[in-house]
Amino acid sequence: MQRLFVWLGRILLGLVGLAVLGVMAFWLIAPRMVGSARNNVIDHDPYPVSEAAAALHDTLIVGDWHADPLLWKRDLTERGDWGQVDFPRLVEGNVAFQVFTAVTKSPAGLNYEENSAEAFDNITLLAFGQLWPIRTWTSLYERAAYQADKMARFAEEDGRVTIIRSAADIDAVLAARAEGRDQMGAILGIEGSHPLEGDLANLDRLVDKGHRVFGLHHFFDNELGGSLHGQANSGLTDFGRAVVAEIAARPLILDLAHSSSKVVEEVLAMTDIPLVVSHTGVTAYCETPRNLSDDLMKAVAQTGGTVGIGYWDEVSCGKIDPASIAEMIAAAVELLGEDHVSLGSDFDGSVETAFDTSELAALTQGLLDQGLSEDQIAKVMGGNMVRVLKARLGG
Repeated sequence: MQRLFVWLGRILLGLVGLAVLGVMAFWLIAPRMVGSARNNVIDHDPYPVSEAAAALHDTLIVGDWHADPLLWKRDLTERGDWGQVDFPRLVEGNVAFQVFTAVTKSPAGLNYEENSAEAFDNITLLAFGQLWPIRTWTSLYERAAYQADKMARFAEEDGRVTIIRSAADIDAVLAARAEGRDQMGAILGIEGSHPLEGDLANLDRLVDKGHRVFGLHHFFDNELGGSLHGQANSGLTDFGRAVVAEIAARPLILDLAHSSSKVVEEVLAMTDIPLVVSHTGVTAYCETPRNLSDDLMKAVAQTGGTVGIGYWDEVSCGKIDPASIAEMIAAAVELLGEDHVSLGSDFDGSVETAFDTSELAALTQGLLDQGLSEDQIAKVMGGNMVRVLKARLGG
């Protein structure tokens, strides 16, 4: 009998050991496997860039309204061999300003048609699998705070990155770049205001952490109102109206990406600030559930705001090479005017792209091929974004 107990004990210890090794392997291997698969850049030959396009690109102030690399287990100070954005590749792409958005809740499947607010949350699994602090496993606010802390650490380690909190910070980055330095501005944002957790006081806490761009919704309805991909196409709740009014009253950016058509209409009616749709396409080019109607996009443009054009297939009807994205940008310029179109890649946002941020000169080439003037290209590639940032963050 004693031998049996010894034998059973050894089996049990072996099983426990295997389980521990399995969990360790999950923590070591799974984050990279998942992140690289979700943020693939398709294999391609180098895109042709003429000397004229390269020279023009080097003169541009380039800015992008939306990327999600803080969601993944990567060191943004090093050039990665997967994903689409990091500091070295931003330098290679001549990017001056990049919005880094905190994703805090996302449903399985990322269905653009309809999602339940109670759908399984992918970010909970990511937080566990990437060994985020335990406090982030159950709190959406803590997830946004943690991603802001990650950016602060990366910026301190790199030295070339300024976290933008005000228009003065923007001017400092522009001055450094005018002197030939590779200084970049990182603007923090949240994708969907569910990290407020229904409490307006959490807006102060998120602002203190550095967040300046506030999306109201992501893939599901929340305490603020209806998502473009929710279940009811509802408008703003009373809490949502309070949040919109507070954001509009402060030096912050209000982002309408992923909000329902009714929410967009109600925000337009109750605000008089430049509004942003950070990452999208335009229905004039691609009719899809992900893109708002042309009329709503025109109304956003009329606020003095801007629309960020994305690089993935759900907004572009599958055409994602630089020439096709340039074609969509040209369609947006024709629809909205040259002062109201920007870049909004959605890099590292669980999307496949045909180029990463180091290859943005190919997009400049595409815009030249579309017949846009150098002044128009300068506006689209970053000038319009900087104008809106300074207008809002300057108070």
